[in-house]
Amino acid sequence: MRTHAQGFTLVEMAIVLAIVGLLLGGLLAPLSAQLEQRRSADTLRALEEAREALAGFAARNGYLPCPAISAANGLEDRAGTRCTNERRLGFLPWATLGLPKLDAWQHLYLYSVTPAFSDSGTPFRLNSPRDITIASRDPAGALVPASAQNDIPAVVLSQGRNGYGAFSDVGVQAADMGVGNIDEKANFQADGRMFIARGQADNPAAAGGAYDDIVVWLSPNILFNRMLAAQRLP
Repeated sequence: MRTHAQGFTLVEMAIVLAIVGLLLGGLLAPLSAQLEQRRSADTLRALEEAREALAGFAARNGYLPCPAISAANGLEDRAGTRCTNERRLGFLPWATLGLPKLDAWQHLYLYSVTPAFSDSGTPFRLNSPRDITIASRDPAGALVPASAQNDIPAVVLSQGRNGYGAFSDVGVQAADMGVGNIDEKANFQADGRMFIARGQADNPAAAGGAYDDIVVWLSPNILFNRMLAAQRLP
């Protein structure tokens, strides 16, 4: 007597494929979240290294570097003793500082420096005026100080995963596709004097809107301490 092996029916195959798809989807979501966490952590580490490099540059030279010449040229854009055209906001001068050019999302880092601190002709002192302010948001969503008013010498930031307003490797600026991302807009549309640093939020209805920028600033106290140790300050 001959027996015939029965194969899967189309319905059974469809059920199996649906189950496999659900299992794969359940695995990919956590992996994607872990990848983004890794990218955020790597970018924060790179920004902290940039802050250390800025302090080291100042300790060696007596002033902070100017923004980069362009997206293609990472040397500081200096004309004589001052930044070219008095520019204080631009790309981090990665080549001058010996740092990576791009964040984990392949965007250029932004950099702002107080003009009195980038003047190589008149090295800054303890009483040199600073003009950058950092704000944040409290649990109720109100803007609150994250630094003293006009107290920060320099800021470096990444525009995060969404990359709204960020610049590519070749200097092409991405469109701002955010809706209500007020705090992100403040960071890339500002004049380089006011920045907002707060926790990540995907909800556009949150106070200040959706936000994934990563902002790091150079404390004047740390900078002055490095300068005193290097005998750059009296």
